Amino acid sequence: MFDVLSDRLNSVFKKLGGRGKLSEKDVDEALREVRLALLEADVNFKVVKEFVARLRERTLGGDVLESLTPAQQVIKIVSEELTSVLGGEAAHLVTRGRPPLVIMLVGLQGSGKTTTAAKLALHLKGSGQRPLLVAADLRRPAAIEQLAVLGQELDIPVYREDAAAKPADLCTHALKRAGELASTCVIADTGGRLHIDAELMREVEDAKRALDPDEILLVVDAMTGQDAVRAAEEFHKRLGLSGLVLTKIDGDARGGAALSIKAVTGIPVKFIGTGEKPDDFEIFHPERLASRILGMGDMLTLIEKAEKTFDEEQTRKLEKKVRHATLDLEDFLGQLKQMQQMGSFSQLVEMVPGLSSIAGRFPDAVDDRKLKKIEAIILSMTPQERRQPEIIDGHRRRRIARGSGTMPQDVNQLLNQFRQTQKIMKQMARGKGIGSLKSMLR
Repeated sequence: MFDVLSDRLNSVFKKLGGRGKLSEKDVDEALREVRLALLEADVNFKVVKEFVARLRERTLGGDVLESLTPAQQVIKIVSEELTSVLGGEAAHLVTRGRPPLVIMLVGLQGSGKTTTAAKLALHLKGSGQRPLLVAADLRRPAAIEQLAVLGQELDIPVYREDAAAKPADLCTHALKRAGELASTCVIADTGGRLHIDAELMREVEDAKRALDPDEILLVVDAMTGQDAVRAAEEFHKRLGLSGLVLTKIDGDARGGAALSIKAVTGIPVKFIGTGEKPDDFEIFHPERLASRILGMGDMLTLIEKAEKTFDEEQTRKLEKKVRHATLDLEDFLGQLKQMQQMGSFSQLVEMVPGLSSIAGRFPDAVDDRKLKKIEAIILSMTPQERRQPEIIDGHRRRRIARGSGTMPQDVNQLLNQFRQTQKIMKQMARGKGIGSLKSMLR
């Protein structure tokens, strides 16, 4: 996420950090590089111009030029200005005294609207809501089926009618059904097109009149860059959007749409889609995203993900096993699966302060394929082999390698690494602590 921009900005900060006190010339050179980095990231030209002007005004102040740590002061200013461009504070859904809260999703075909409807429903379900999904994209029968399948998988009810129905009539019937089910929120997946046209907007406007929504959220594909910004402007003119959902943000290495869209349209980004899984969906926190872009991590989001994923009782048992040096490969596999539920390893690394910049130097260390290989090897073992890895001989290694589609040396490498981990845990359990670790590393 934003790899190119993060690398360029961190390169600028590194140069500034090696210069001690800064001159006006140093600042101008740095801002020129920041400007180029933002333009290369497909950020809107006007947004870049205003952003750099504000940075220059604040950076040339006496507090920075006379500071003993000017580079840190510059990073702080860039972080604050990035947060401001991204929207300042998190924009939450409106609250309504009397349910149901009605949310209407609009957008172009291919933006991920139907998947987003299911993700939003799961997100609201997790906070105690009782959502009803509405399949109102009647011109695309595949969208109706897709939403029905997703609803079934997530145990969320879906209201659907025949594709010949009128969108406005379907929406009216859906609200009635929401009352019968005592749903607290209704999420309508409306029709999309490959481009914005008069027919699309008429249908969406009819659905809006029938639903009288509390929220109209435009779903936009972050990877389309400035096209996403233009689509937001067009939909806002016709419908009066209350917020945006940026999808596929994990695949947007440049980040132009995310950095431009609020500043250009004035519409807040309320959610972001960070992956393909149903729970790869987050409230958009501008200050957290700014922190990730600058390589400073996002511990709050990481903690929130961990709290949702890790079972408290299992964590206590694991802690006891680590303390008594009795951790086995079954425990390791369980932890690996829980980590995968939190997102890709590369995404998690981005959230740990300092690791994102280091990870770029060691791409293999954050390669999710390596974790999949480890999982396949462990799953190819018998329960006894996972609990007692020491019984794995040459014959068993070859069988495990065949079963996991790997080589015997891959199995050897995993077992050697696990034995080393066990050795460290046993040393620590005996109370030898850091001294024992130092001796092992000599």
